[in-house]
Amino acid sequence: MLEALKKIFGGSSAKSSDLAHQRLKFVLLNDRTNISPEIMENIKNDIIQVISKYMEINQNAMEVSLENDSDSVALVASIPVSSVKQKNRRR
Repeated sequence: MLEALKKIFGGSSAKSSDLAHQRLKFVLLNDRTNISPEIMENIKNDIIQVISKYMEINQNAMEVSLENDSDSVALVASIPVSSVKQKNRRR
């Protein structure tokens, strides 16, 4: 019966719980690494500045995050590239 109600109302508790789990991981990871949201935004802006010298990128779709791997933390950036700037291509 619960599944029928989910289908009728279009909701899924799994999706919201997954989102909550991801947010909690992000909060805990930021807490462990002691990196404030402002610093993360500064890192993102610096990456945009450097990459933009060589490539056209979609800044709105860009994502920068920290991921916890067993005993280390990784900075992960997903940067959609539209094109490489012609003046910087090697010949």
